[in-house]
Amino acid sequence: MARKQTAPNRISIQNVKTRKDVWYKLDLSAIVYPTLQRSDFSSVYRLSVVLKDAIDPELLQQALDMTLPRFPTYKVAIRKGLFWRYLEPNNRPGPYVREDIKNPCMPMPFKGSNRYLIRVYYYGNRIALEAHHCLGDGTGGMCLLQTLTATYLGLLGHAVKPEGFVLNIKEEPDPEELEDAYMRYAHAQVCPPRPAEKTYRVRGTKEPFYTLNIIDGIMSVREVMAVAKQYNASITEYLNSVLLYALLQKQSNDFHIRLRPVRIAMPVNLRRFFPSKTLRNFITMVYPFVDPRLGDYTFEEIVEHVRNYMRYYINRNMLRGDITTNAATQRNPVIRVVPLFIKDFVVRTFYTKVQDKNSSAGLTNMGALHVPADMKPYIERFDIYMGQPFSSRTNCAVISFDDILTINFASSIVEADVERCFFRKLVQDGIHVKIESNRSDNYNN
Repeated sequence: MARKQTAPNRISIQNVKTRKDVWYKLDLSAIVYPTLQRSDFSSVYRLSVVLKDAIDPELLQQALDMTLPRFPTYKVAIRKGLFWRYLEPNNRPGPYVREDIKNPCMPMPFKGSNRYLIRVYYYGNRIALEAHHCLGDGTGGMCLLQTLTATYLGLLGHAVKPEGFVLNIKEEPDPEELEDAYMRYAHAQVCPPRPAEKTYRVRGTKEPFYTLNIIDGIMSVREVMAVAKQYNASITEYLNSVLLYALLQKQSNDFHIRLRPVRIAMPVNLRRFFPSKTLRNFITMVYPFVDPRLGDYTFEEIVEHVRNYMRYYINRNMLRGDITTNAATQRNPVIRVVPLFIKDFVVRTFYTKVQDKNSSAGLTNMGALHVPADMKPYIERFDIYMGQPFSSRTNCAVISFDDILTINFASSIVEADVERCFFRKLVQDGIHVKIESNRSDNYNN
């Protein structure tokens, strides 16, 4: 049961603007996410931290009230204009901390929950943050979650010095945290084309509405790193290869008239290549793939193919070209004056008919997380979920802290063939994997 929603005492930061005339244009990535909104789908992701002691919900609510004003682009509501959507400050009561639910990342109606686009849950030792992707990417969300956790620990008497993802809630936001960083760097002289070929799509039995199947694999960072090194690959390259391998196995076992390429949609954190403090979206997609129509691939060949792809595409110049392609439509003066309802129709049609069919699955890796030394003794691990897929498939998210690496799958279909093959391959390579799931069926069989 969720706790009773009573209006708490609000704690605000001095000099932070909250006037109605302060608003934020959606960043380059965020423009797409509200367009895809359906009654049964929202672009929502989840980040969670597992502490070593049980959560006090009253103190967590107080910490949330103290923390959120420091993040003005998260303390907002989304509005619709004639030509574009935008974010405006939200001073309504809330958001309210709630006890966690079985199926996370549920649709987030824009007019529900007093128009807030974040949710904060607790359960046992876990604090979970869910955010609509139009607010920001996983880096911005992790900054909010870690700052919230540090504030909560401070209320328990464990003071945490601001550092890294933990911001000082008494300071005013840095203007660079609020910027659309894409437009600062989208100045390549050519716009590279997008992959347009249809890929293999996992077919399965669609789950009932409001059902999201979660399967978590928990393992040692050192073990995964050692195995990846044996293949002369990074952890990200190795895990992408394992997922491609599982998808190839799934396609091979399925009935099919013809084979199709297997491609993964993988977001890249552009902050690694272009200096920015933005807490909004600043990612782009790359698409490692294998085409079985060219012949059979051993796993070693898949790893080599992925490694070469990653090292060719993930560099400053190629990524600048990619974000320039994304920015081209927004800069087009004709498109800028097209009414929003027409833009929505065109974008939704293109995404459904073309973009969504360009990948077989999604995989994101937030990498190794670091927290302030004052905070580290109280944390067990972190988790990340890409959320409900737009169409019937599985998404995979990876995160590590200390020597704990978690791989979190989320899908809206009954069958777990891809996940099962994925983890079996890890075990075959000598990695010890502990499985957790919200599924009540016989996944382990």
